Order: sequence, then C-alpha cells, then structure tokens
Amino acid sequence: MPGEFKTIGLFGKFKDTSVAEAMNGLAEYLRYRKINVVLGETTAEEIVSALDHYADHGEDHLDLGIVIGGDGTMLHVARTLAGTGIPLVGVNMGRLGFLTDIPRREMYEDVGRILDGEYKSEARMMLDVEVWQNEKRLLTETAFNDVVVGKGELERLIEVQIYIDGEFVMGSRSDGVLVATPTGSTAYALSAGGPILHPQLEALILVPICPHTLTMRPIALKARSTIEFTLVDVAKHCAHISLDGQIRYHLEGNEKVRVKRSSHRVNLVRTLENSHYAALRSKLGWGEGV
Repeated sequence: MPGEFKTIGLFGKFKDTSVAEAMNGLAEYLRYRKINVVLGETTAEEIVSALDHYADHGEDHLDLGIVIGGDGTMLHVARTLAGTGIPLVGVNMGRLGFLTDIPRREMYEDVGRILDGEYKSEARMMLDVEVWQNEKRLLTETAFNDVVVGKGELERLIEVQIYIDGEFVMGSRSDGVLVATPTGSTAYALSAGGPILHPQLEALILVPICPHTLTMRPIALKARSTIEFTLVDVAKHCAHISLDGQIRYHLEGNEKVRVKRSSHRVNLVRTLENSHYAALRSKLGWGEGV
C-alpha cells in the first residue's frame, strides 16, 4: 500500500566508501518522498555524515530496511535484524546479487515503485545452529544461507558422523558438509554440486563438500528436520563451523553441532518484475545464445 513505509533504515556495506554516493542519493530521494530516514548501525560512519542527525532512531521503529551492497551485506543485516520482522530490500553494488536484486542504475525507479505499493513480499527461512560440548552449549547463532562444518587450515579430510532427527544417516570423509536453506541453495551449496531450490519451498539440503566416496550425494530434507554433526578423531583446530561464510568458530574435535529451522524468518521485498526464475536467468546466464 502507498504510504506504508514511513520510516526507512539504510544499511550500507561496512567501511566501504563506494556506497557513499548511493547512500546519500537515496537518502535525499526518500526525504523528498516525505519519508524519515534512519542510519543502520552496520553502515560506516565516515561516509554518512549527512545522515547523522537521523541516527537517534532505533532500528525497531523501521518499517523497511534498504541494504546497499552485495549479498554478503544483506546476509549480515538479515542476521542482525532477525526477530524484528523488519522487511528488507536490496540494492546491488556487488557481483551476482541474488538477494540484493535491484540494480544500482535502477535504484530510484524500483524503490519508487515499492513506495507506491508495487511490490511483493517473500518470507525466507533461516537456520538456528548450536555447538555443544559435554552438555555445555558453546555457541548459538542464526544463519540465512547456510551452516558449514569444514576442515581447518591443513589440507586433510575430516570425518563427520551425520544424524537426522536422531537417526544415523552417514559418515562423511570430506572437506566438510553443509546445510542450506532454499535461499542458500544458490550460494556455496550450488558450487558444491547441490540442487537449486525454489526459495518458497519448505525444505533443507545437506551437501557433502568434496567427499572421498563419490556415492555421497546431496540430499533434500524436510524443513523441520534436526541435523546433528559429530566430528570423529579431529585434531584441535583442524575443523571449524561457519555461518553464511561470515561467522567462524574453531572446533576442538569433540563437539556436536546441531542445525534446525529457525523460528525467525527474513521478509524480502521485491518489485513485481523480479522473480526467482528471472534472477536465475540474469545471474546464471540461462538462455543466453539460444
């Protein structure tokens, strides 16, 4: 509905001065549209001095967040705001931009359409991950794309026992294994040979990374599955867990890692022209030369 977004937060790629022009230009445009602009805390202070007087508003007052950067910036902002229910839209200043799908050159036009009510909202799944050691919880985090249990600095395989809903499924000797949401199926999981899932599909995927046994293939799981990884005979700091490729936690070798669907969701706002299949054609070059 037009006028629905009265207060909008701007989130730029942290300490990247290349977003300064877009940030300030969009702020001026939003103020012209009689919208209150709030500076998101993830934005580098040195490039947004013109917006400082808006920064006294809390993020919980936002009706919409606009992320200016790449998918990595969107992943960070989505985790930061998990649980707030604030919808997000992305302006792409990076490379592929599956999540930040508004091109920089079309920023004013597309944001204007959204302000005029010409948009759709998509609820995207997130993941909760816990690391346990001797009944003590060491880590609790939320991920948007994926959770990876991977090898450390040494070029050696790690062995991981994988359980799903308490049932032993497989032992994997590989570079690691990952669990991805449908949104994350076009990220690391795709590079590791996993399938592409529609973002509205209620499912997870489990993907071995460079498995020693080639019969180990990616598998699809029901969304409410609980996946548990137990490391076998892993030396200290020879394995780690990472979330969305941004949070890294070194494993000692005797922990259990549990991954399940989060109660939090990310609400992505997209223009009516943007769709999952349009993004695949654009970002992956499908149909070129046909």
